[in-house]
Amino acid sequence: MSETQNENQAAGPTPLGIYDRPRRSAVTGIEIAAIVLTVLWLGLSLAFFYAMPETASENFDGLRFVGTMLAIFMPVAMIWVAATAARSSRVMREESQRLQAAIDAIRQAYVVQAQRTAIGPEPLVSKKLDEIAEATRKTETALATFQTRRDVSRERAAPAEGDETSEDQGRLELGTPAEDLSPPLSTEDLIRAMHFPETVEDEAGFAALRRALANRQTAQLINAAQDVLTLLSQDGIYMDDLRPDLARPEIWRQFAAGSRGRAVAALGGIRDRSSLALTATRMKQDPIFRDAAHHFLRKFDGMLVEFEPGATDSELTALSDTRTARAFMLLGRVTGTFS
Repeated sequence: MSETQNENQAAGPTPLGIYDRPRRSAVTGIEIAAIVLTVLWLGLSLAFFYAMPETASENFDGLRFVGTMLAIFMPVAMIWVAATAARSSRVMREESQRLQAAIDAIRQAYVVQAQRTAIGPEPLVSKKLDEIAEATRKTETALATFQTRRDVSRERAAPAEGDETSEDQGRLELGTPAEDLSPPLSTEDLIRAMHFPETVEDEAGFAALRRALANRQTAQLINAAQDVLTLLSQDGIYMDDLRPDLARPEIWRQFAAGSRGRAVAALGGIRDRSSLALTATRMKQDPIFRDAAHHFLRKFDGMLVEFEPGATDSELTALSDTRTARAFMLLGRVTGTFS
């Protein structure tokens, strides 16, 4: 059972099965009443014709026949029009009650989720990402320590001041930055890391994420994306639930080249109104979220400028379908980046 389902259960039982379409019987009390009235009226009409004198029947012409039929069946039609209107009104009332109950349940689940996020433990994926980041920091610390020790050894072995060889001979630089020791990040790893691991057992995803965090610039983007995704999840907005209209690769290239306005408006392909409304409200009311969103947008923009020249159209398409790119589309549309 997913976390969302657990939280919904914790928020209380679902009233009246609001998430299930109600099963209505084909015949209700309204239809029964209409049938009874129809049978009663037809019976009275039949009794009236039997009670007519024979002289009246002999003078029965076509015009009177039409008038009689209208007098018999017009009330029947009115009865069923009224029955249909009554049933439609009843259905609308039931739908209105279900909608109000659903809104109340969603609001209650949102409050419970917000409280658990504020005081509860971090999600398992966030813990895993923190462990990877901590391991990366330890590796860089070890490399920096090694560099410092090598520098101290060189200072001890260096000739004294005034030695002519020390003036003529340049200093040998053995210290290498930690990021230069790691191999360059491949395009496949970058795209896989920006999508984040699918599950806790996604070893390939975690391996790509670990290699991406070893790169300083990519690590900044990944951390910024993680912060934004975590904050969005507090409002119940998850990138897997969004189905954006993916823009063509040439539009991404135009955006990387600095184009703005209608030329790149297709990048704001998020159509989920609730997600857009919640995000816009959070941007206005939460300064922490607003700062994190603008920081993420700047990092993604800088990454795209460096990524686009050497990327193929298929790689740009794969990049645009990652969770990080979806967050960029959502925040970019809310902040007016594509307008």
